[in-house]
Amino acid sequence: MELAALQAQTRLYLRQKITMMVNRYVVHVADPDGSEGEAVAFAEQKRMALKEQVTLYTDESRQAALAGFKARKVLDLAGEYDVVDDAGNSIGTFRKDFGRSLLRSTWHLQQPGLPTLTGQERRLTVALLRRFSDSLEWLPYHFDFSIGASIAFSVDRRWGLRDRYAIEIRDPRLDRRLVIAMAVALDALQSR
Repeated sequence: MELAALQAQTRLYLRQKITMMVNRYVVHVADPDGSEGEAVAFAEQKRMALKEQVTLYTDESRQAALAGFKARKVLDLAGEYDVVDDAGNSIGTFRKDFGRSLLRSTWHLQQPGLPTLTGQERRLTVALLRRFSDSLEWLPYHFDFSIGASIAFSVDRRWGLRDRYAIEIRDPRLDRRLVIAMAVALDALQSR
């Protein structure tokens, strides 16, 4: 899919494929009937890596990069990640707010030319249940990323055996590659 067509999308689906040593993610556009449409991105995250780095590709052949994100430091509780396009140019950053995340996971996302977006788990009770019971990691969680009082995009984890997410983008100015990178990071990095 051309970048301009991807940028016009307002709803995406992210699905995790679990394998032995690598987490794989496939991103689809939403068809008008709400089903999964064309695949627009594919990502892999190596488990147990000291310094997180994830490349988003245009498809599962991994022939063409779409974007990627990389941790600035090896081990960091409030890690900051740089998101770049296929040519290595910065398209934004995101970081976990360690202090606020003790009770309710909170992330900050920055895209040049826009105010900082703050993403937080929507429901405090679900956040607390997930924190204090390892057996409840399967609970779906929902993140809303806002600029002030306005929700710019949401990532909703769906019920199921495998991790599936619905991504709704309300702010047309957001770079969809940055949104996809953040959605993948929520799954890949959330339990750390």
